[in-house]
Amino acid sequence: MSKDTNKDKKKEDNRDKSKKDKKSKEHNHWADQMALDIKERVDENPKLNKAVKDNGFYLLYDEKTPSGTIHVGSGRGWIIHDAIAKAMRNQGMNAKFVLSSDDIDPYDKPNKELDSSWDKYIGMPFRNIPSPVEGYESFADYYFMKCVEKFEELGIEADIESTGEQYEKGVFNEAIKKVLDNHEKVQEIYKRMYGDDCDAAKKIPFNVICENCGKIATTRATSWDAKKELLSYECRNDVVTWASGCEHKGQISPYNGNGKFPWKIEWPAKWISKGVICEFAGKDHFTKGGSRSFGLMVAKELFDFPPPYPSQGLSTGKGYEFFQIGGKKMSTSKGRGVAFIDITSIIPANLVRFLLIKPRPNSVIDFDPYDDNNIIFLYDRYDKAERIYFGEDKVDEKEGKMQSRIYELSHVGDIPKKIPIQIPLRFAAIVLQIAMDDIEKAIKILQDMDHLPKKLEGIDRHYVMQRLTDAQRWINKFATDNYKFKLNETINAEELKLDHKVKKALQLIVKRLQEKSWQDKELHDEFYNICKEINVETKDFFKGTYMLLIGKEKGPLLAKFVLAVGLERFKSLVDQL
Repeated sequence: MSKDTNKDKKKEDNRDKSKKDKKSKEHNHWADQMALDIKERVDENPKLNKAVKDNGFYLLYDEKTPSGTIHVGSGRGWIIHDAIAKAMRNQGMNAKFVLSSDDIDPYDKPNKELDSSWDKYIGMPFRNIPSPVEGYESFADYYFMKCVEKFEELGIEADIESTGEQYEKGVFNEAIKKVLDNHEKVQEIYKRMYGDDCDAAKKIPFNVICENCGKIATTRATSWDAKKELLSYECRNDVVTWASGCEHKGQISPYNGNGKFPWKIEWPAKWISKGVICEFAGKDHFTKGGSRSFGLMVAKELFDFPPPYPSQGLSTGKGYEFFQIGGKKMSTSKGRGVAFIDITSIIPANLVRFLLIKPRPNSVIDFDPYDDNNIIFLYDRYDKAERIYFGEDKVDEKEGKMQSRIYELSHVGDIPKKIPIQIPLRFAAIVLQIAMDDIEKAIKILQDMDHLPKKLEGIDRHYVMQRLTDAQRWINKFATDNYKFKLNETINAEELKLDHKVKKALQLIVKRLQEKSWQDKELHDEFYNICKEINVETKDFFKGTYMLLIGKEKGPLLAKFVLAVGLERFKSLVDQL
């Protein structure tokens, strides 16, 4: 049998296996599927298997340069890794998500949040720059730890480390020697990928921290003494356009924190040095010829180490899509979008996780807090998933497993033993506005409607307060006028100019409300009965009722709205006609 025939048979066998696997896993959430794929890959690859054994766990890795305020788009990667690690642990694997601060990267442009006095640090590693705020060890520590401090609230379980500290500890020493001993091979890879004119193809791929001025961006390695393991370098003015060197020349060991790799070399060096099993990144890194492609080639040709999932061999796999705000990619440098630390001031943590965990990583998330439907649908879908999880809504088995798993991975903290009291966001906003933004009054209205128990305490009260607070924030900060109103206390009957039939219908509603307790669906039907009874157009009746209550031609679902307003306040307005 020829080699080609063997290859074709292997491909066919893999396809058959893939079909069987897909059939057996069709109910899994993407995080569960990835957990299975990662385990299968590790089991089949001796080098990955050894990395797991050496570490004592499956390492899921991510990193972020703390150059300034970190936008919530980065949080998508953090929650993706957290979800996969949780899924792996659910399947009996010892998995850890480690997030590293790339704090040894250079400060490469003025920070818009700081004045020009900070420009003197441009070119230095972030970890060696003072913190703009007291209480943090450095510039890097301040911006990075502000995000990490939100992790508990968002249910992200991660071990935190410093890339600079990893260099200092010698974690990358072996990789540094390998790269420097083979720097011509690395240059050749640069040439193949980016052409002979590529500047990186002419450099020794290591950036020393200048012993004189402390800058890392302005140094250029000039020679490597493999026997003495010393790197000669110059601190120059022509290395980058945005920072000036001090003209110092020296020779230094590249080990133990005296410098760092350029990013495209550092990425694969981390994979082999730390035994990374899974590491996603934004899709911009996964473009053809991008940093992931380059890293795969270095991992294969220099380190002979398999790249982390979702990459395999020289195939990058797919990075995660951007988390967009109103259709625009968020950008730290352009000051656009929502800061990661501020996202829970828009929606609570479990809704943040739901937003990021429900779609697959390669799906675009376009979320705009000022779009009513974005927030309303998000809450409604979360509530539905919760009802499915607790068996309140019946769906087919596949949908039930999927929605339940999404709910589990979205929930922060212990999942309650019974379904929390649910108040749809729109209805909570209506009641809160009727209560004139008083949450305790809103609770009383809901109790009078039998929507809440008379005795509300403990975890039940917590969930109700959370939803009413969410509704309050939405109405006061983000909702459009379509969802805002102010309940009339008095009216001018002459200015209102309601048809006498509409007035009669309203008086009849008061009478019917006095006769018994109503459910909203039942009252809704009664509105139509009344309109038919006195021969008034339903559209005129609804328009007139809304004008009476809020001075607008349209408003919330009328039956539920009238019940929330209550007989006494409704009658008071009708009596003024």
